[in-house]
This record gives sequence, C-alpha cells and structure tokens, in this order.
Amino acid sequence: MTTATYLSNKISSLRNFSVELFTKNISLKAGNSTTFSGFCILLFFLVFSASAFASQILIPMDAESQRNHLKAYGITYWMLDKDVKVQWLLNYRGGSFLMPDSEELRRECKIRGVSYEVISDQKTSDILEEISNPSKNMQAVLLEKAPKIAVYSPQGNKPWDDAVTMVLTYAEIPYETIYDEEVLNDALLLFDWLHLHHEDFTGQYGKFYRSYRTAPWYIEDKKQAEALAARLGYEKVAEEKLAVALKIRDYVVGGGFMFAMCSATDSFDIALSAEGVDIAEPMFDGDPSDANYQKELNFEKSFAFENFILERNPMVYEFSSIDMTGKRQVPMDVDYFSLMEYSAKWDPVPTMLTQNHTMLVKGFMGQTTAYDPATIKPTVLVMGQSKINGEAKYIHGIKGNGFFTFYGGHDPEDYQHMVGDPKTELELHPTSPGYRLILNNVLFPAAKKQKQKT
Repeated sequence: MTTATYLSNKISSLRNFSVELFTKNISLKAGNSTTFSGFCILLFFLVFSASAFASQILIPMDAESQRNHLKAYGITYWMLDKDVKVQWLLNYRGGSFLMPDSEELRRECKIRGVSYEVISDQKTSDILEEISNPSKNMQAVLLEKAPKIAVYSPQGNKPWDDAVTMVLTYAEIPYETIYDEEVLNDALLLFDWLHLHHEDFTGQYGKFYRSYRTAPWYIEDKKQAEALAARLGYEKVAEEKLAVALKIRDYVVGGGFMFAMCSATDSFDIALSAEGVDIAEPMFDGDPSDANYQKELNFEKSFAFENFILERNPMVYEFSSIDMTGKRQVPMDVDYFSLMEYSAKWDPVPTMLTQNHTMLVKGFMGQTTAYDPATIKPTVLVMGQSKINGEAKYIHGIKGNGFFTFYGGHDPEDYQHMVGDPKTELELHPTSPGYRLILNNVLFPAAKKQKQKT
C-alpha cells in the first residue's frame, strides 16, 4: 500500500468518526452552544480536509514506479471508454496519466497489476503548475474519447503473428479485425485508428518466393489471395492490393490515423508510387513486369519515402533500397535506437508518440528492419534513429488531414523473429519500451486535436 493510499484510508475513517461524533452531539443543550459551535467548526475543518485529499489517481510511467507500463495504457483506455477524460502528462515521470479517483478505478488497477498513486487536490494542482512552467519541457494533454481501433489482417492469422495485436490483447484494449473486402466497402469510415499488419501491398507475396515457394503455407496463401482478388473483381492480386492501398490513403487524407510496421510500411509506399505500373515478375502475376518500371515510379504519391530503387530480382528477399536489413552491420548487443526529444509545449504530437521511461530502445529485426535516411522525405519526422549507422527506426508524418506512423521491425521483444518461431509472452515484458511506442500511437487519436509542425 502506498503512503498516499494509507493516508487516504485514515482520513476516510476520520471523516466517518466525525460524522458519528456530530450525531452524538447534535442533542447538546442550548447552554452549551459555545461548545457546539466549536465542534461544528472542527467538524467542517475535518470534512473539508478529507475531501481535499484523495481526489485524483496518478498512474506513473517512469521506470522506478510503474511495474506494468503496457497494462497502464489499457487502464487509460478503459477510463476513456467510460467517457471519463484523462490527462496525459507529457514528459512528467515518463508520460504519466492523471484521472479522477474512484474505488472502481483502484480496484481495476490492482486486478491488472498497474501501479498507481492517490493524490490530493493540492498535489494535483502542484503537479499541473510545475508542468505549465515555461521552463519545464512538459505539457498536459487532454484525452477525450476512446478511439475505435481496426487491425488490417487476413482471416485465420494468429494474434501472435503481429506485435500490435499482441500488445492490444495484453493491454486489454479492444479492436476489430478487417481485411480487403471491408476496406474496399468503406468500413474504415467507422474507425479512428488503423494498424496495417505485415502485409505486402505490391502483390509479390512478401518476396518469400526463393525460400518458401514450395512450402504448403505459401502455396495456400497465394491461392487464397488470387481467389479473393477474383471474387472482388480484379484480374491480379497486385491490382486488388493497390485498390486497398488507395482506400487506406483516402482514409488518412480524410483525417484518419494509420500505424504500420515492418513490410507494411515500405510495400504500402511502393504500391502507391507504382500505381499504373507493373512491377511484379511472372511467378507473381503471370506476365512480365514493365521493362523500365523504375523510371515510371511517382514518388509524389507515396507517404514517407522517395528516390528509392526497387529490387527486381524475385529471388532476393527485399522490396527496395528503403530497407536497411541487408545494408546494416550492427551487432545485436549494441543494436539500439534513440528517441528524439521534442518541445512538449510547441510540438505535442511527436512528444506524445515518443513518451517512454527511457530514451534508448533496443533494436529488433524484421523483413523491413529500419529505413535508409536517404529515402525519407524531408517533411517526415524521424522520431527514433540509430546512432551507429544513422538508420531511421520510427518515423511520423502528415498526409492531408490525417497522420501516419511507420515503425521498422517485427517484434520489439524478439530480436530476429523467423517464420514459425514461438510467440512472444508479454507477461515477461510488461515494461517494454519498444511496445510502449505502439501504445502511444493507440492513444494518440484520443487527444484533443493538436497542431504539428513540419
């Protein structure tokens, strides 16, 4: 039990005791009016002091105080889902959350193993005053509603195949799974936040051809993708995936929030830039690619990347020069990336997205591990970058009225996840800084509309 909780319980008992005393002394005779008046003053002081003490819950997010950072986001979402507004205290003790106190909230925190502190009105006022000080790089951002979340993922896909579905499930944040048919039928209009599974929007089946073309799962996935494309009225999978990418583009431009990881990031941009151009070889779509397709790419159509070179060889497990996987030589024990620091008062958006209890996050591999800085558009923010080779790991930008965030790698707690590897048990990583970055993005749409500098 925390000191604040202990004192709160004591003062609650004192409040009950004072009421009992008042009941017993209400029958005091008029001759003792002075005594009675003094008692009333004392009673008022006791009740006022008690009511002023434990009125807010602070969920600390620093390394020392919070024992389950990931489920703390789930508690915050749970409160928002109850139409309770929450304040996100940017850069205060790791990006803590402040919300109204209640017995139900305390109980839920205990059940989920989330550390919390009961603080008085005066303590709350002191914290907010400190945050508002111009000399402090802090800001209090109001979270107003629980965003409705969609995860773009094929049917039958296991939850542990994707880091986002794993952490949403672990944090107890609800989501709905949608795929191509729902996207093409404008289901995205029902959601505030969209995550893209590790998809290949270019119609090249993840470039797994060399290693897995005879594997039963690859053959079945290809067969199902072709059947889906045909059922939706497209001759090729690449054409159908482009149509999906264009719908997602429109969703973001219209004000949506998109988060993508691993190969869904670069393959999405490649598909947009190659609109109207055949970049798939015969083993993928049955006919040759356009002879000079590299020159026909339109980088104005992409979200984050430009001036990249496509990988033409179908036997190479790579899409383009965007990805750093084959170019990096970083030993695992020193593979970390640093989060950038922003002004919380002037740049609240990237500040929200980089909230953490550490500025140094361990790296992790993926089909798309990280991004070559030479291919990133100048309007895109690099929020996480390696100091060893300069690769960008975590980037963010604006498209129309919406936002997108790209995060390289497959699983923040599985350094080199391979096909068929066992799932990550997040119970073993409740304070994962890499997974916290995902959850920052989940809560981002709940914030009162913020302006971002580019």
